[in-house]
Order: sequence, then structure tokens, then C-alpha cells
Amino acid sequence: MLFARLIAVLLAFSATLVQAQAWPSKPVRIVVAFAAGGSTDVAVRSIQESLSRSFGQPVIVENRPGAAGNIAADYVARQPADGYLVLASADSLASNPHLFKNLSFDPAKDLVPVVQLTRQPVVLAVHPSVGASNVAELIAAAKAKPGMGYATSGAGSIQHMAGEWFAQLAGIKLTHVPYKGGGQAVTDLVGGQVPIGSLGNTPLLPHHRAGKIKIIAQTTASRSASLAEVPTYQEAGMRGLVLEQWLGLFVAAGTPPEITARIASEVSKALAEPAVKERYAKLGLEPVGGTPADIQRQYREDYAKYRRLIRDLGIRLE
Repeated sequence: MLFARLIAVLLAFSATLVQAQAWPSKPVRIVVAFAAGGSTDVAVRSIQESLSRSFGQPVIVENRPGAAGNIAADYVARQPADGYLVLASADSLASNPHLFKNLSFDPAKDLVPVVQLTRQPVVLAVHPSVGASNVAELIAAAKAKPGMGYATSGAGSIQHMAGEWFAQLAGIKLTHVPYKGGGQAVTDLVGGQVPIGSLGNTPLLPHHRAGKIKIIAQTTASRSASLAEVPTYQEAGMRGLVLEQWLGLFVAAGTPPEITARIASEVSKALAEPAVKERYAKLGLEPVGGTPADIQRQYREDYAKYRRLIRDLGIRLE
């Protein structure tokens, strides 16, 4: 009986190894969890051609936006664990389980992080009408006029967490103004309809450089290369306020590790190409790459951090 079980295990291992060695033998689909034209979509399409060459198979990108990325994630989680369907999503996969009480899947169990594509900060930006050129001046203005509104791309987002965390540490009262996506939030911030923004840096960079708004802080532990002149929240006195927006690739749980390692390796090579790095730099995105273990560690850390922040800051889906 023991011998038979051993043979079965060896046969299963051999089959998995053969499958991994033959992968990919058909097109690979990457499902983007957000709308076309957004940072996740652009980040994936920027490496699409390179991956097609290295895999020797077409790489097809399709968009399945909705429900903060949950629609696409649920779809990929239910597909065969063979590496032919890959999810491109954001760090929201680490926060969504703590916000959505009735998810039909468990991101931490049903999906496997494969490789990190990018990282970027959430930035704190102000309209010129606020009259603040740095964090200290904004805090003073907010204390003089409690309840000033700050825009984000949505309730429960990492931008929402950053805004509430800042307000808590600064001892000020701000009013959250959630939008359904960043596009209109940026438009209203630039137009002065909302005085403050806690948003991703990519869509704000051109307006900051044109002087239409001013970015005064960023959430990453060190300054982003695209915003080298802007201090981090910690440098501005908000001790401990470190958050990092990131984009990554995921596959269904059970996908052979040889396949996830291959995907991570080829993606990392693509991210190192000069043309890709230049494209990302224009968008304020920092390419990352690495191994499955790297992004899995990042996911675990953020999963725990977002659970704590959502609880302590009283973050709710409005």
C-alpha cells in the first residue's frame, strides 16, 4: 500500500514537472481588474509584447473592471490552475477581504501572488486656494477651517486610508469626498471644487508640474524618483505613515511553482528593458519585478496592515 502511494506521488510530480516544462503551449491571457487606460492596464500592456516574445506564445490582455477589482479576481480564482490565465490587479486584493463581508472567494487562499509589477506613492495634493505649500501649513489651515474636503478615488481605497491616517496623526478634521475612480477626482481638485486630494501620483504629476496644484507629501518610505522634491509624510512629521500602492500579477491557487517562477522571471526581464522603464517613468511608476516569494511577503504584510488600519481608522464602504 505504501509503495503504491509512493508511485502515485511520483507520477503526479512527474506530470506536474512535464506540464511546467511544456508551459506555455498556447496563448496566455492576462485579465486586468480595472478599466482600459488606467495605470494597471498601461503597466500590463507596456510589457505585453516582450512577454509574447519570451513565452513564444501570444499574450492577450483583456479588461474585467468592477467591484474594486473583485470581479476579475473572482473570475481568475475559479479557472484551472495551469498558468494560462493571469490576473493583473492592485494592492486592493490585500484590503478587500477586510472591507467586503460577503466575497465569493478568498484572495489569500484562492489566488497566489506571482510578481510585483510596480510601486508608487499615494500623494497629498492641495489646490492653490488653500494657501498651503507644505504639510505644516495645510495642518494650520485645516485647524482654522475644520472639515475641508479631500478627494479620493473611492471609499475603502488605500487613498482613503492615507487621508484618514494623516488627519488622525495631525489632529485635524477633514471630510472624505469619495469619487468613482480617480479621473473626476483629479478634475475637481484641479478646478478647485475640492481643496485637497489624497490620490495616486500618476494623474496628478502633469498638473503639479504645471503649477495647477501642489503635491506636498507622499506615502512611500523614501521619495519617489518622479517626485524627488516632495517630502514623505514621515519627513513631514507624520511618523509611521507609510503606504505603498502596487500592482502585481496573480494566478489561481494550485498553479505549479515552476510556472509561477517562469512568469516572474520573464516579467522581471521585461521590466528591466529601457523602453519599459522609460514608459513607466513618464507615468510615475517604479518597476519592481522579483520572485513570487517577494510579492507574497509584501502581500502578507499589507494584508495585516490594512486590517489594522481599516479597524483603527473606522474605514467603511460608503
